[in-house]
Amino acid sequence: MEMTDFAVAQANAPYSLAKNVIDRIIASVALLLLSPLFVVLAIAVKLESEGAAFFSHTRVGLNGRLFKMIKFRTMVNNADKIGPGLTAKSDPRITRLGSILRRTSMDELPQLINVLKGEMSLIGPRPEIPEIVKTYSAEQLRALAVKPGITGLSQVNGRDDLPIDKKLAFEVRYVDNFSLSQDIHILLKTFPALFSGRGNRC
Repeated sequence: MEMTDFAVAQANAPYSLAKNVIDRIIASVALLLLSPLFVVLAIAVKLESEGAAFFSHTRVGLNGRLFKMIKFRTMVNNADKIGPGLTAKSDPRITRLGSILRRTSMDELPQLINVLKGEMSLIGPRPEIPEIVKTYSAEQLRALAVKPGITGLSQVNGRDDLPIDKKLAFEVRYVDNFSLSQDIHILLKTFPALFSGRGNRC
């Protein structure tokens, strides 16, 4: 189902344009520098369990547009056919390597491709699946006013430990304060959050 009729607020347009350019430059450089790591991880994923090295999942992006978010596969092949759509804590479908990738957030690295394609930003609200977005209130839909991000306000404030309503309150707050200073603040908090592993379902 195409979700193109959401009424969402227009975020700070000048900063949005500059951010799009910065995002793609950084994503291009990062993909180039990290290409050896991508190769190693892709091989390791395939060696541990049969199936593709990458996994894509439909998410809702800017103004309700659907896109395929890319990750390194962290679960057994066809996990969506042998269990629930949402990952539970200590989900038995998660592989040993997948648990490490999730704990370190390295499974998210392929989303740099989504950034390069213009579907995501480095920093922004985390994209949700269409089934969850359909339950959003009018206020919560405002989280779709900007591109979703690899990291964001909810990511550095609890991630998956947060209930959905609190997570969305952070996402809407991000839109309300859309600015360079906020993005720098989130970026500085991202690295400590990564090392703590808080909120990672693995």
